[in-house]
Amino acid sequence: MSRPEDVASIPLFEGLPGDEVEQLSAIAADRSFRRGESIFLEGDEGDGFYVVLSGRVKVFKLSMEGKEQTLHLFGPGEPFGEVALFAGRRFPANAEALEESRILFFPREAFAGLIRQNPSVAMNLLALLSVRLRRFTALIEDLSLKEVPGRLSAYLLYLSRQRQGGTDLALDVTKAQLASLLGTIPETLSRILGRMSRQGLIESDGRRIRILDLEGLESLAEGGGF
Repeated sequence: MSRPEDVASIPLFEGLPGDEVEQLSAIAADRSFRRGESIFLEGDEGDGFYVVLSGRVKVFKLSMEGKEQTLHLFGPGEPFGEVALFAGRRFPANAEALEESRILFFPREAFAGLIRQNPSVAMNLLALLSVRLRRFTALIEDLSLKEVPGRLSAYLLYLSRQRQGGTDLALDVTKAQLASLLGTIPETLSRILGRMSRQGLIESDGRRIRILDLEGLESLAEGGGF
């Protein structure tokens, strides 16, 4: 695909006329990252934001003791690091490629100039950020108020809603990455998946999970633990 085709395929820019897509293409930088390669570090200057074209990216924080907490996982079409666009400050977290990834970078000053000419892009960004804020608020609530079974149940229900109520789910992250997102360790996650399977809530086969008892899963998510 050409650069304009790449830009036009990004949901954030959906519906923009061709000349504005060309303008966005002109300021975007095409970057590639190897698996495990850092994209930016917490404290780096927030000089622009990124959109995943292919691959996957995790955004995470590190505690003083070196413990990692995954905040977000992003796939094709999803922007990240957009806080730099509005705040013009340093990145508040780290970003790393989970696999070989191709990413577009949009410099803050140039992109801000285009937004002034086309407020519809700003509205799309605000809508995206509002959805992300709700997700982040739910993550904080889950991590602080729920035990790991409740967090996992809530995450599976979230995936189900993303698939319009589908009960056959394919995890697009490893169990280690999912454990980090849920604030636990892989061994604990495996034990909980096994217990949920024995209780007839789910079937688990590698990265494929089938929800068998939706109401039971909802009850576990609300209660927080077994």
